[in-house]
Amino acid sequence: MGKIKTEPVDESVVQTIEMGLIKVKEEESYDDKLKYVNSIASPMASKKLSKKCYKLVKKAIKHKTYVRNGLKDVQTRLRKGEKGVVIFAGDVTPIDIMCHLPAVCEEKSIPYIYTPSRADLGAAMGVKRGTIALLIRENQEYQDLYDDVKKELTQLNSPL
Repeated sequence: MGKIKTEPVDESVVQTIEMGLIKVKEEESYDDKLKYVNSIASPMASKKLSKKCYKLVKKAIKHKTYVRNGLKDVQTRLRKGEKGVVIFAGDVTPIDIMCHLPAVCEEKSIPYIYTPSRADLGAAMGVKRGTIALLIRENQEYQDLYDDVKKELTQLNSPL
């Protein structure tokens, strides 16, 4: 019997454990990912809300023009007045490249949230590469989930 070998997808996300001849992948937990989050990542999505956001991304990515991903594209669309929900990755370094975007979202009354991992955001989109920012627009196909997430984000972003 040959040796089974699995390679980690991303060193920060997957850790391999050798068990005799077999290497097993072990995902990092939500709490482990929070260790790598930068100082401006607030409000941070809870574990439950992160899963909802990833589920929304998975549904929205099926509709071609309803998800804008990447720092440059999201920034351009926000400045042009596109509305929706913005999801940022919390583990972005250096912070300087995206620290202005939450202010732009607040100025335009667009709800936003940080999730712990850009690799998870990319995985939700169905790509191997991580992504820093996503803008998700409204669509009838996933309206209930969109409204639910938007309501939670609006509550988190509103000042007390």
